[in-house]
Amino acid sequence: MGAASPQPPAWLAFDAGPEAEATGVTLAGADARIRAGLHEALAAALPLPAWFGRNWDALADALADRLDAGPLTLVVRDAADLLADEPPAHLGTLLDVLGAVAAGGHHSLRVVLRDHPDRLAALRTRIAAALGGRVGAPPTDTD
Repeated sequence: MGAASPQPPAWLAFDAGPEAEATGVTLAGADARIRAGLHEALAAALPLPAWFGRNWDALADALADRLDAGPLTLVVRDAADLLADEPPAHLGTLLDVLGAVAAGGHHSLRVVLRDHPDRLAALRTRIAAALGGRVGAPPTDTD
């Protein structure tokens, strides 16, 4: 019998619904297929401060500052595209950053990964592989 897949953390949810939540900030997975695109899309959607350096440490700092202002729900449409053109370690690092921010924020962070029902199973598998027990670890810049 194989090891069970890790369950998603409380701040992370999967959804097959067609519409983004009215209270959430929406991000298109297609705009975030690579790390640079993810940082640009997040900077535009939230918006992040001018000092945001478009790297993992800066993202952690900017999101932590954003959570000082209130809770945040980030809805990723077509989430199977999220960092799809990057090595799998980048998705793991993003999840680490989000997990650390969720654990330490003054307000709550919720991330909803939304996609077509036919793509959710593969997305869940990819997220479970990326989690690997590392969610909440301090972010690192490997590049």
